[in-house]
Amino acid sequence: MKIINNRNIYKTALILSFILISIFALLGLAKTLDYLNTGAERTSMLHLETESEDIYLPKVNWTKLDNPAREMEKNTLGKIERDYLFSWYVKNNALENNTSKGIDYYYTQNTRENLYRTINYNKSHEITIENTTIKHFPELEFYSEDGQLVVFTDKNVVEFQKLYQNKQLITSIQDTATYKVMMLLEDGFWRVRHLLKMKSEAFAPDTIKANPIYTVKNNQILQNKIPYTIKGINYYPKNSAWDTFGERFNKDTIAVDFDIMKKANLNTVRVFIQYGDFGKAKIIPEKLEKLKVLLDLAEAKKLAVIVTLFDFYSDYTIDSWTLTHRHAEQIVSTFKDHKAILAWDLKNEPNLDFENRDKDNVLSWLDHITTVVKENDPNHLITIGWSNSVEATNLADKMDFISYHFYNDMQHLEYETNKLLKTTKKPVVIEEFGVPSYGGMWNLWEGSIKKQAAYHQKMQTYFKKNNYSFMSWTLYDFPHVPDQVAGKWPWQKMRQKKFGFIDDKGNNKPAFKYISN
Repeated sequence: MKIINNRNIYKTALILSFILISIFALLGLAKTLDYLNTGAERTSMLHLETESEDIYLPKVNWTKLDNPAREMEKNTLGKIERDYLFSWYVKNNALENNTSKGIDYYYTQNTRENLYRTINYNKSHEITIENTTIKHFPELEFYSEDGQLVVFTDKNVVEFQKLYQNKQLITSIQDTATYKVMMLLEDGFWRVRHLLKMKSEAFAPDTIKANPIYTVKNNQILQNKIPYTIKGINYYPKNSAWDTFGERFNKDTIAVDFDIMKKANLNTVRVFIQYGDFGKAKIIPEKLEKLKVLLDLAEAKKLAVIVTLFDFYSDYTIDSWTLTHRHAEQIVSTFKDHKAILAWDLKNEPNLDFENRDKDNVLSWLDHITTVVKENDPNHLITIGWSNSVEATNLADKMDFISYHFYNDMQHLEYETNKLLKTTKKPVVIEEFGVPSYGGMWNLWEGSIKKQAAYHQKMQTYFKKNNYSFMSWTLYDFPHVPDQVAGKWPWQKMRQKKFGFIDDKGNNKPAFKYISN
């Protein structure tokens, strides 16, 4: 009896083992079929750390989707667009680094052979090419009945390219071209079969109707066609220095501060948007809502707002252009009709990055961001907040007014400002100025609240005499200043904490009397 029971146990164990093995085999087969049907994960094949949408986001607008053979499915269109853009990203990466990495996965054999020849030639001649595309306007020409082939014309693709030889920049080129594209569905994803460059066609992009409140005539800013002299201030809430839209964002706090500004005879406030804080290329909706609250409060208090974009951003490489374009586009298009906005300040003190980030890179990036902002919001002015008057002539022809920051000796104010007015023939705003009231061991007891007041009193006489537009730094002393702003050492932080007209206890300092004229 015992032997029979043991045999039954063995049989049962064998049957259960067979069933389990069969289940695992079927699961493995299903996984394999799923892989073959959907295509392998591109990021794993290319050993990329992020998806293409995190690293490459040119503007894409399908202008025509009619197809006589088969209706284009929304999901399929998304896959075609994704793989097409990734093919551009892979090609750009290949030309920049002279590598064939990823080309096999995005191009069919004939097309990849052409790319290999180009890469080998460039490598042998020590040529590298930085390239990005800014905009695509594809029109569907044909989508086969079996869903395996698609043909479209990508019209007026805006490209920017930098050509280097022996690591020296030879030339920078912006081009607009049209491409005839054929893609095949292979191994579950779309590969480029043909990419034929053609002569660009005449193209008139959609325009947004302009209805500006603030305009410029000669060297004067106008509000509803009446001369407007900016009497303003740079602003962070007292307990949210360099973090206006963070967790401590409070509507009532901002409303009180705006009341203080208005009662002090100020008419304009400058605020700052950090690229990372707002979500980089994918704007966080809650951040937009907080910005709207601030703008609505400013409109209610009759304060104009200069919104400074890309604070704490310093990556001007071509690889990141499409991401910053999407960032700017989402913000300015959302608020293109807001009546409180006077201007978009494209970047705070970008010239400080000239040495480490290359001046040409910085200026090229600013030039393109100017276009993005203007295309998405023709209703508001644009400027750049240069750290000094010398650099403020850069891109002056693209700006509506010139902004510079003045921390020099007061006796140079009129010379520097009048020279800019004469050189650029545009309105000039002294967008930042001020001195700290701190007087302690870390600055050899140099400052005081009396010296700060005397400074602002004198500055206001210059502003009134010349009718200069000005924006002081800043409303409050700050109890806390982040390390990334001024540095971690006390001799760096203590000064930055004490530029305010109101101390960190909420009391007006002597300088408050001269916050405006």
